[in-house]
Amino acid sequence: MPVDHTDTLPEGEAATSAPDAPTLRVLRSDAVPTPHRAHPDDAGLDLASAEDVVIPAGGRALVDTGLALALPPGTVGMVCPRSGLAARHGVTVLNGPGIVDAGYRGPIKVALHNTDLSEPFALHVGDRIAQLVVVPFLAPQLVEVDTLDETARAAGGFGSSGGFGSGDAPTGAHETTEG
Repeated sequence: MPVDHTDTLPEGEAATSAPDAPTLRVLRSDAVPTPHRAHPDDAGLDLASAEDVVIPAGGRALVDTGLALALPPGTVGMVCPRSGLAARHGVTVLNGPGIVDAGYRGPIKVALHNTDLSEPFALHVGDRIAQLVVVPFLAPQLVEVDTLDETARAAGGFGSSGGFGSGDAPTGAHETTEG
């Protein structure tokens, strides 16, 4: 039975796209709604589960969305967690954001992780599980060099911006190496 989410926008609001936005072609199973924005100005298109799944406590599941896409050239789809699902249930996108390349035409699946170590989490067909954000990307030409230009940050990596507090940034060598 098809799931109808046409009533998810507040009354009087219509989904909008940028005036010069490219087309996102969607191949959809009848079990799931067309991806949509919950609010007209939202960046993410809600993705729903096309299957009933129980994610065990502390476990993970690869969940089918019942969709295949043809992203516009020069864009990438980022499959991101839904904040409410993460905050209320501890369920998040495991490799978030997941990347959908413009040339990929296979099924869109979402790797979900249940961070709750005591309770399993049940998903049902039509439940919103993630959001797709489509953004432009650059495919730079790679040039191998012998040195890189100097910057004020230099090799300052993890912790180099100062962590959580308002104190000065640490300067120890063990805190400035990234990777």
